[in-house]
Amino acid sequence: MIPHVNPAPMPVERPDDPRFSSGPCKKRPGWSLANLGHAPLGRSHRHKIGKSRLQQAITLSRQLLQIPDDYRIGITPASDTGAMEMALWSLLGPKPVDVLAWESFGKGWATDICKQLKLPDVRVLDAPYGELPDLSKVRDDADIVFTWNGTTSGVRVPDGKWLADNRQALSICDATSAVFAQKIDWEKLDVITWSWQKVMGGEAAHGMIVLSPKAVERLENHTPAWPVPKIFRLMKNSKLNESFFAGSTINTPSMLCVEDYLDSLQWAEQIGGLRVLHQRCDDNLAVLEEWVDRTPWVDFLCKSSDLRSNTGVCLQFVDPNIRSLETSAQTALVKSMTLLLEEEGVAFDIAGYRDAPPGLRIWCGATVEQEDLKRLTPWLDWAYGQAVLG
Repeated sequence: MIPHVNPAPMPVERPDDPRFSSGPCKKRPGWSLANLGHAPLGRSHRHKIGKSRLQQAITLSRQLLQIPDDYRIGITPASDTGAMEMALWSLLGPKPVDVLAWESFGKGWATDICKQLKLPDVRVLDAPYGELPDLSKVRDDADIVFTWNGTTSGVRVPDGKWLADNRQALSICDATSAVFAQKIDWEKLDVITWSWQKVMGGEAAHGMIVLSPKAVERLENHTPAWPVPKIFRLMKNSKLNESFFAGSTINTPSMLCVEDYLDSLQWAEQIGGLRVLHQRCDDNLAVLEEWVDRTPWVDFLCKSSDLRSNTGVCLQFVDPNIRSLETSAQTALVKSMTLLLEEEGVAFDIAGYRDAPPGLRIWCGATVEQEDLKRLTPWLDWAYGQAVLG
């Protein structure tokens, strides 16, 4: 217990929607299961009706995200993880590899590359939670694997300028919480992956993969030294499986989830497209930035505003009395705060990532309403006071 803390009064107004989880994320405003009534349930995904829905998901993704016409787009199993594993297992091997790891997913890709694929020339460029590795150390002649927006640390790359225009190797990017929230330099990237659940509030278990012409050339001229599982195979009879990029998925997708993704893409277009999605995320982050500026007990895990995520916003305790406590005690404080907020129906699932420093993680993606965040912040002050005073 920290006696000097003056507890904030219990607020009166509550967020209309308490869902601030970093994934699966909140559904779009106005979402209803009734909106998915056109889903071809009980029909084969290989029938022309099902295939047309899958092709539409690819087409609308290209249009909304402004993906270059010569980049191929496919729907993968196993969410963003499946899409990234597909890329790593299919493409790596001919070149050295640099892996950027400053949060949990980057560290996971490093583990796969070093311990599973066991490539001989791999450098892991890492940094603590809240920071970014030195991007200038990336080798132009090495394949690079990195996360654009690290939702477990609240840190993103500032842009794609640090990647050379004519890299000799591939740039493989896990962009699952970035493509709908931040400007992506598509021409600087050769493989881009994401899932439907991040930013757009889609259902889990399905991912997307985008391949540049250079990535396709690698596929067609490189045979991996290891067996490639069926769900990762982008080649068929020694040629690129073009049908995969026209809606013929490798395994059976959920047509209900496909319809839900289509619903979110159509909503995005209706509200103004990618520019508005970006603005909603930025405006949501601005609410928390204003609150942090006037709140003495909390700060962003990412100190640099240029690198700060506008989706998975990570916060840490800065009160010296709290920072001096053991990690387990700080974690217990987080648990107490989040339990209080959940019991009051104010905020769900906002504890920081388990491997990150103890703190909070609040989702600010495009489906979250700015007013809900404004109503949340007084409750955070209240919960902190209640938890500290016990």
